[in-house]
Amino acid sequence: MSFDRKYLICALGYVVLGMGVGVYMGASGNHGQLIAHAHILLVGFVVSFIYAIIHKLWLERPGKAIAQTQFVLHQVAAVVMFTGLLLLYGRVVAETTIGPILGASSIGVLAAAVLMIYMVLKSGALKS
Repeated sequence: MSFDRKYLICALGYVVLGMGVGVYMGASGNHGQLIAHAHILLVGFVVSFIYAIIHKLWLERPGKAIAQTQFVLHQVAAVVMFTGLLLLYGRVVAETTIGPILGASSIGVLAAAVLMIYMVLKSGALKS
């Protein structure tokens, strides 16, 4: 399966998850998961969708190893981040416990973004 399609499928999964959390908050009147909800939609849906578009429009043949590393890194870091935020704001796990994990997942998402920039620059996609 192509990376644009992988990212699109993940993005659509995140939008369902994020909207589900939003519907739960609205129905319950408990908006304690607002931060997790926002991260699921932005880091999960929006960023994955943008990565899908980048792969479709500008990365014709990215190096398979780096593209796979970037994809896996983004997905794993995003899922760890969302899970950690849901646990933190659901008051299941203390911030002192989950904080370092959230920090590592944030760095993972950032590293995946840096790898995407590298792939775009390496491909020559920004040349006029």
